Amino acid sequence: MATHGVLTFGAARTSALSYEEVLCPPVAPASACELFFPESRQGAPHFSAQFEVRKAGGTRPLAGGEPEYLLWIRHRDTAATSISALVALADMPPPPAMALFPQFGPISTMTWSLDIVGLPEADDDGWRLLRTRAETIGDGYSTQEMHLWDAKGRPLVLARQNVAIFV
Repeated sequence: MATHGVLTFGAARTSALSYEEVLCPPVAPASACELFFPESRQGAPHFSAQFEVRKAGGTRPLAGGEPEYLLWIRHRDTAATSISALVALADMPPPPAMALFPQFGPISTMTWSLDIVGLPEADDDGWRLLRTRAETIGDGYSTQEMHLWDAKGRPLVLARQNVAIFV
């Protein structure tokens, strides 16, 4: 097992340029969406109890359909506002390839590339919209993309992941 990390930090500065091509999909507000994990939490990963997760679109693990989740997500702990807490939101759901699994099986993240492109406003309610979608699934691997927006539709995190699947 190996881990390699590259961290680059920079402060915002004045620029003549401004462009965004990461459009937030139109969805119902979190309060109008059903729970992503069952209320009994049966089958849900233990750590996921630290998050409120609501299904705004897409599917669920083992449910079939397009391997994509569209989720409202936030930390149950309202004090979780750090950059690390933001990163945890992007990594919380199971890989969308699991939508096509015939039964639960092991997975393992192989690579993860993450760009923080915005920071949440201090006075918001913590809800973030996460879209994660498998792009390829085969030969024991899946590639996926993840986008995270704030409740106003501003992009916060753009990420890519390669996952080993053992099903």
